[in-house]
Amino acid sequence: MKITELIKSHKAKIGIIGMGYVGLPLAKVFSYKGFPVTGFDIDPIKIKALKQGKSYIKHIPASLVQEMRNKYKFNATDNFKELKAMDAIIICVPTPLTVMRDPDMSYIENTARSIAANLRKGQLIVLESTTYPGTTDEVVKPILEKTGLKCGRDFYLAFSPEREDPGNPKYSTEKIPKVVGGVDKIATDIAVMLYEKAVAKVVRVSSARVAESTKLMENIYRCVNIALVNELKMLFDKMGINIWDVISAASTKPFGFQSFYPGPGLGGHCIPIDPFYLSWKARQYEMTTRFIELAGEINISMPYYVVARTMEALNKRSKSLRNSRILILGMAYKKDVDDLRESPSLKLMELFQEQGVKVIYNDPFIPKLPRLRHYKFPPLKSTPLSEAMLKKQDAVVISTDHTAYDYQWLVQHSRLVVDTRNAAKNVVGFSDRIVRA
Repeated sequence: MKITELIKSHKAKIGIIGMGYVGLPLAKVFSYKGFPVTGFDIDPIKIKALKQGKSYIKHIPASLVQEMRNKYKFNATDNFKELKAMDAIIICVPTPLTVMRDPDMSYIENTARSIAANLRKGQLIVLESTTYPGTTDEVVKPILEKTGLKCGRDFYLAFSPEREDPGNPKYSTEKIPKVVGGVDKIATDIAVMLYEKAVAKVVRVSSARVAESTKLMENIYRCVNIALVNELKMLFDKMGINIWDVISAASTKPFGFQSFYPGPGLGGHCIPIDPFYLSWKARQYEMTTRFIELAGEINISMPYYVVARTMEALNKRSKSLRNSRILILGMAYKKDVDDLRESPSLKLMELFQEQGVKVIYNDPFIPKLPRLRHYKFPPLKSTPLSEAMLKKQDAVVISTDHTAYDYQWLVQHSRLVVDTRNAAKNVVGFSDRIVRA
């Protein structure tokens, strides 16, 4: 039976590689639409959890995983030989940067090799991992064609950028429009057909490169605007102007303005990384993306600015940064999620430790810090909040504004609060203890 007929009848077996913040929600959507779905991952801990009906992602409850397994046709495995049985294979693996801020394509390349080892005629392969324009046909396609099978004749290849926003109840995976572009028309047709069975709206584009570029443009747009407000924050702080008041007033304009907010740095897997993918690719065309790179530099500098502001505030209280006690409030990259990817809180912790600070953290969603690729922290657990603990700290740095925190109580019992998120805006009294950063 052809793949188009399998998709129409919801009998197409779908394999999703990468059971993280993108892959697992996508597996849920296709499972709930009646497709037999197999989740693939190289992490045996994730596979074991999924087989036991457990979840390791906060906004995906264990009950949902259990329903996927018991009521629908979801399975999880680390045996990539099972890819041969799949009709459609969707790649949702990380695309980090190297230490030199060049694209690290190893995850995509290794995944493509695993698929190639099990590739058969008639399969659809879709890359969802955010990457530079040309990855699908310049990197993935040649690896798959080394098997002797021909793209467009024996198998089909497309790109569809992930658009996940972890913890956002308004825009779940199935409600977010899905951009789809194949390396040729037939691949586009088949990939569009597949996603139309799962999500509310599919946006067909002319090529995989257009689809790849779409994701980069979305995130670069945010990166540049966040850099702008971060730079204005630093300027307005020197001028004694509250950037948050400025943004609030500017947002009353009903046209020509969209609100973006400053913070301690950029986090998540997309915005801190994606612009550098395009900058790297642009150099192959002898172009310098100065605007993008400047925005990246500003955003990267923000944790250093927070540390400097904290040091200034401590100095005014006759306390040096070295040997001070600092609590970082919130380790996730944004509020009310358990996602640590590229979190500026991690950089803050590293910078404080380098300055001889005794750093602890609290995060209700991250009870302990896992092993991290770029950071070498000693084993750390979230320190419970108490009046006695807060009074022992020389400063509390609000890095992530979780809604679970009682900011009035926190400020009341702290000596100094460095607020990077405007979280303490409604605190009554104690203004002398609050420093914006």
